[in-house]
Amino acid sequence: MFRPALLLLLSVLATPALALPAPMSEQELTDKSDLIATVRVLSVSCTVVTKDDKTGEDLPVYLARLRLLEVKKGDAKKGDEILVTWRAVPKGIVGPWTVNYYPGEVVETHLVKKTGGVSYGSTWWNAKGEDIKAPDNTELPTNAGETFDAPKEPADQHPL
Repeated sequence: MFRPALLLLLSVLATPALALPAPMSEQELTDKSDLIATVRVLSVSCTVVTKDDKTGEDLPVYLARLRLLEVKKGDAKKGDEILVTWRAVPKGIVGPWTVNYYPGEVVETHLVKKTGGVSYGSTWWNAKGEDIKAPDNTELPTNAGETFDAPKEPADQHPL
């Protein structure tokens, strides 16, 4: 006969919310993505800070401006700039539930159009590949209205 404490332990361990869902395969990412591209992150802004319903933690919402360096899938073209949005997750969450983009980073990523088609979001938690060029740092803005820009490179310079 099971003891109540053992049953409680088993039920906690079996809770699906504690498990990180499996990563999508490359084929799944490809099939479910509207845009697959190598990008350079030009800037990241904190657009607003909201309280998490469950933890009460202040969580920033981000907007990144990305330049497309190469497009593998999608209706955008090389040189276009797109917007990607995401929200930070509470610190106690198990697993990499959110995909962060950092100013200056060059990376291949898989994206889906958000409602309205103005911005994109990551297809899944493993939607971003390994850095092609790592960012100088991985700090993100934490105050609404704050923006971190990528270091300027020759390709970023536009004639007046």
